[in-house]
Amino acid sequence: MNSSDNSRLMSLLAGGVLATACAGSVSAPTGESDTAITIYSSAQPGGVPAEYYRPLPGQGVPNASGIPGYAMVRQDRKVDLNSGRTQLRFTDVAALIDPTTVQFASLSDPDNTRVLEQNFQFDLVSTEKLLSKYVDRNVVVQQSLGNQVSEVSGTLLSSVDGLVLRGSDGQIHALRQYSSLRFSELPGGLITQPTLLWDIAAKKSGAHTARVTYQTGGMTWWTDYNLTFTPGSNANSGYLDVGAWVSIINQSGASYENAKLKLIAGDVQRAESPAAPRPEMAVMAKRAMAEDKAFEEKSLFEYHLYTLGRRTTLPNNSTKQVELFEAAKRVPARKIMVYYGQTGMYFGGGLMTDSDYGNTGSKKIDVYLEFKNDEKAGLGVPLPKGRIRVSQIDSADQSLEFIGEDVIDHTPKNERVLVKLGSAFDVVGERKQIDFAVDTKGRWMEEEVEVRIRNHKSESVDVLVKENLYRWTNWSIKNSNHTYEKDDARTVFFPLKVAADGQEIVRYRVRYSW
Repeated sequence: MNSSDNSRLMSLLAGGVLATACAGSVSAPTGESDTAITIYSSAQPGGVPAEYYRPLPGQGVPNASGIPGYAMVRQDRKVDLNSGRTQLRFTDVAALIDPTTVQFASLSDPDNTRVLEQNFQFDLVSTEKLLSKYVDRNVVVQQSLGNQVSEVSGTLLSSVDGLVLRGSDGQIHALRQYSSLRFSELPGGLITQPTLLWDIAAKKSGAHTARVTYQTGGMTWWTDYNLTFTPGSNANSGYLDVGAWVSIINQSGASYENAKLKLIAGDVQRAESPAAPRPEMAVMAKRAMAEDKAFEEKSLFEYHLYTLGRRTTLPNNSTKQVELFEAAKRVPARKIMVYYGQTGMYFGGGLMTDSDYGNTGSKKIDVYLEFKNDEKAGLGVPLPKGRIRVSQIDSADQSLEFIGEDVIDHTPKNERVLVKLGSAFDVVGERKQIDFAVDTKGRWMEEEVEVRIRNHKSESVDVLVKENLYRWTNWSIKNSNHTYEKDDARTVFFPLKVAADGQEIVRYRVRYSW
C-alpha cells in the first residue's frame, strides 16, 4: 500500500471518529484555548544529539524517544457541559502524555463539577492495526500491473507475510504485493488521535471554562552562549560580548499555538515512576510583561524560572530558538594559562612511596577565559547550564573566527565563569623530579620537583602552575623559590609571570609524614 493511498484512507476515516462516540459525549472545541507550557530539561550542556531535532536520512520525523526533558502543559478551554453526566473528550493532546499526571477542573463552577472517571485512549489507527481488526471480515485489495489495475475482494484470513483472502467463490488468494486497501468502516476501539476522555458530573449546564493540566515527554530546552572576545591592552586581558540563546525541541506529538512559555533552570528531582506533578512544578506566574521582552527571570522554590515576555507557537516536530537575554557588551575578561604537569594521574588512594609515580611528561598549557557574572560587568543574571562558544574577530578582514568552546553548569549571579578554550601553542611546560628520599622506619619521605615554563611569544604571559601533593595527606613544603597559594588540602598554585621569549623555573621540596 503506497503512502498517498494510506494518507487518503486516514483522512476519510478521520471524519468518522467522533461520529462513533456514544450518546451524551461532546468534544472540546479547538482553537479556543489559552495554553501555558513550562519546560524542564535534563539535557547535558551541548549533549543533545542532532537526531533528536533533525530528521535522519530516510526518516520522516526526528527521534522523539529519549529526549532529555519534559513539560507541564496547562490549557484553559471553553466547553459545554450538561446538567448531570457528560462524557467530554479532548483529541488534540500530546502523544507522549503521562496519563497519571492529567488533571481536569471547571473554573466556572469548581465546587459543583466532579470528574468521575478519566481515560487516555491511544490505540491509534494504522494499516497494521486495521488489518488485524479486519481478520474474518471483507476487504477490497487493489493491485497494479503496469497500467492495469485489478481488484480482489474477499474475507481476510491472514495479514502475516502478505495477505490471504477467501473470495466469494471460495477460492483462496495469496497476495504478496498490492497498491491499496479499502475498508468499509473504522473498527471500534481505533482512533486517529490520542484522546483524553472524562466522565463528568456537573450541576451547572451550559458553557464552562475548563482547565486541563498534564505532563508530557518529548520536550526539552538548553542554552547556547555565543561570546566574542576582543583582546585588551596586554596578553592577559580583554573584553567579551555575551549573547545567549535558548533552543527548544517539541517532539511531544502536539502543537501549541500562541502559548505562554516558561523554562525551569535547576536540577528538579523526579521519581523513577512519574507521579502527579508536585505543587512547585505547577505554579504559573501571573506577571504581565511587555510584548517585546525576551525572558524574565525570577526564583521559584530552589530553581530559576524564565518566562518569555510574549506568546509563541511551538509546532510539533520542530526546534525553536529564542534570545535568553539582551546581549551584554564589553564584559571585562581575563585570560588565564594553567600548567598541570600531573594531568591524567590518579591520587588520593593511599600512601604513595614509589619514586617514579607522578611523572606524566605532559607539556600542554591550558588556556581559559574568566569573567565575573555581576551587574558591574553588564550581566548579573543566573546563567542556565549550557554550551559556550567563543570567537574572535580577525582584524585583517573582520571575519569572526572560532577559538574554542566549553560547557558551564547552572551559575548564579555574582559568581565567576571559567571557560576552557584549548591549549597554548607558544607556551609550554615541563615537570620533572629532582630528588626523592623515603625513610619507612622514620615514617617520612621527601620529594623535590622542578617545573619549567617557556614562553615563545613576543609578549609576557601569566601562568598558574598547578601542583597536587599526591603522596600523602600530611605534607609541608620545606622550601620553594616562588610563592605559592594553597587551593585546598592537596593542591597549590604557583602564579608566574613569564617574560617574552623567556623562561621561569619553579623548584620546591615537600616533606610527607605519617
